[in-house]
Amino acid sequence: MHVLIVDDEPVIRRGIVKMAEMYQPAFSRIQTAENGVDALEQIRACEPDLVLVDVRMPKMDGLELCRIIHEEFPQIKTVVISGYSDFEYAQKSVNYGVRHYMLKPVTTTDVHDMLNQLIREPSRGYMPPSRYIEWIDQMEQQIWALQMEELGTLIDRWRDYCLSLHLSLAGLKELLDDCHSLLVKRFQARNYSPSIMQAYMQADSVRDALDMFNKGLIQMAKGLQAVRSGSFKDPMEEAKSYIDSRLSEDISLDQVAAMVGLTPTYFSSLFKKVTQETFVQYRINKRMMKAKEMLAIPYVRIVDVAADVGYDDYPHFTKTFKKIVGVSPSEYRAGLGIK
Repeated sequence: MHVLIVDDEPVIRRGIVKMAEMYQPAFSRIQTAENGVDALEQIRACEPDLVLVDVRMPKMDGLELCRIIHEEFPQIKTVVISGYSDFEYAQKSVNYGVRHYMLKPVTTTDVHDMLNQLIREPSRGYMPPSRYIEWIDQMEQQIWALQMEELGTLIDRWRDYCLSLHLSLAGLKELLDDCHSLLVKRFQARNYSPSIMQAYMQADSVRDALDMFNKGLIQMAKGLQAVRSGSFKDPMEEAKSYIDSRLSEDISLDQVAAMVGLTPTYFSSLFKKVTQETFVQYRINKRMMKAKEMLAIPYVRIVDVAADVGYDDYPHFTKTFKKIVGVSPSEYRAGLGIK
């Protein structure tokens, strides 16, 4: 764990450093800064896990530093240290996500008790960008594919995850608004303009905001369904039709996924769930079914059958056919009474 201690008084700064050095388990790194400007430079260069900051400092005071940390680095935990005369002033720090504030003079016991609480408590109030984008991708895919059951399950998981972060109501509203805006932009790029519904911004609690946002996702999917109305084709049926009509071509999973407007990963998962086969298995089985139909036509040469179902390599075709059907192409034809 990496800690930054910010105080303009050298004696106090050195004293807190010594208290931090005595703490077990030991910190991986302890840095110091004598004012908010210096501290902010260090934070931007090498993000610490924890910042202990004095209130009254030259150039930039502790509360302004806390405000910037809260806005730019919400994952960093902050603790304010103040004198009695700054007590009311320091109370404003709760608006900036500050976890604790301690009154000077602080003792080793005070500092160690505070560290015990912070280190035991899970990281709160922050959603990693990679996880955020993952949720957006899944929401977009499931709404576009109108997978209502899967969307419902995803919404439940999203709600539970957001609640586990213990976000503030203001922080959650900001997150939901960013999520909503990004989804709308993505659908507009697909020529679907969902209604702008931001009831969650008026919610009085975290749970109500999540419930309102999630209802908006369902309405977004239903709106898409209404727009498509009778002309809607199930993406998996479209995919199968596309594959079936191009058995002689060497099309890829990425091509088919793009054709139905889904990401390759989501398409692959959904295709297997619907068909009980992978994309490759489905295409091979369809090729062999067509091969059997063509082998039943006496005047069609086996080598032409192979080419027509996408196999330029004749030995590969016969090997695959026997693996799937159980007999070679010539044996299959002989079984039909065709010489």
